[in-house]
Amino acid sequence: MLTALFTSKTAIGQNPEQSPITLTDVWNKAAVYNKQLQMQYLRVQGTQQQVKAARDERLPEIKANGTYARVSNLAIYDKGLFNAPSQFPVVHQFYQIGADAYLNLYNGGKTSREIQVRQTESELAQEQSNLTGTEIRYKAAGHYLDIYRFRMYEKVLLQDIKEREKELEEIRQLMKNGVVLKSDVLRAELKLSKQKVTLLEIRNSLQIANQRLNIMIGQSDSIDNKLALDTLDLSSIPQKSYEAYLADANEHSFAFKISEKETALSELKLKEVKSNILPKVGLYAEYAYTYPQIQFFPYAISLYGLGQVGVKAGMPISALYQNKHKREAARINLERQEIEHADTQDQVRQEVRAAYLRYTEALERIRVAQENILQAQENFRIVNNTYFNQLSLLTDLLDAETQLLQSRFDLTTAEVTAQLQYYQLLKATGNL
Repeated sequence: MLTALFTSKTAIGQNPEQSPITLTDVWNKAAVYNKQLQMQYLRVQGTQQQVKAARDERLPEIKANGTYARVSNLAIYDKGLFNAPSQFPVVHQFYQIGADAYLNLYNGGKTSREIQVRQTESELAQEQSNLTGTEIRYKAAGHYLDIYRFRMYEKVLLQDIKEREKELEEIRQLMKNGVVLKSDVLRAELKLSKQKVTLLEIRNSLQIANQRLNIMIGQSDSIDNKLALDTLDLSSIPQKSYEAYLADANEHSFAFKISEKETALSELKLKEVKSNILPKVGLYAEYAYTYPQIQFFPYAISLYGLGQVGVKAGMPISALYQNKHKREAARINLERQEIEHADTQDQVRQEVRAAYLRYTEALERIRVAQENILQAQENFRIVNNTYFNQLSLLTDLLDAETQLLQSRFDLTTAEVTAQLQYYQLLKATGNL
């Protein structure tokens, strides 16, 4: 499990529901409460029981049986079917109580292969559960980072609105003094109103992201998640080469392991089909009490017991010609699965390459965004001074303000994107 990459801040004296939540907390809650993971856990448990059931097939089969019947007289048509028959008296009660057992000695290895199939299916279900867990953790990280991103947007925009309100008052004062026209005031007011609408959109997006996270980790929609971080701790992420990530993917990728298990299942199914022509051998024993004794001559109106023990053997002769096309179909399916396995390996390699390039690209975007903020701040300082000294237009000032605000948004977006791309890279390598 990946260690959380965020700086945690403990809240003292807060309600547990309102205390800061780390990404590790989110993942732990998702592992317990997420419905998709719960279904996967139950599926794994079901396949484990199927493995035990397959092993139980090695135990002897034991059956108990009983029969009771009322027997009619024996009608003898000694004068033909259309004449009244003579009645031959018989014993009108018949019952039998017995038991039999069968122990399989050899059935072409089908029992052992069935155990292998169920075991492989159980391992496949476990890998699919691991893959689902990785996807849930990645989605949870996305929702968590969305909350962080919108909170940072809100913080930046609130500060910007405060500054624009102060600026608007200064422009209004300039208009009263006859320095600027009323159109400048109207433009500044329009800009401020747009900022407030944008703030509303950000807060709505924050509520949506918060609800998505609550649903994923089994919390009430009313809980407002407080994140245990102020900034993303990107410096703690280890720097590795693409080749190192690819080696991790070849060893740990869940998609690759799932494809391996599916190929192994196809191989076992081919062996299963080939064994259809093999003989079956087993020990059997049976004993029963029967009344009356009418199986052997001379008959007796008495209860009798009879048992036998021996060996049963059988050879499916028809399978020699009926199994040909089944075997060929299983062979083709195995060949197809092997090609699909190779294709999965290509897809994993492609996914790791794309995630690695996007991650390095996001890191570069952070550097560029930091430089852009410095340039936008300097540009705003210059234009702000020139406007209030009547050396530039309001449109220049509004453009400078927009560029500064956008550059701050871009830095937050770049930081969140880099973090999410890193999780994407870990997901592709099977290490998330």
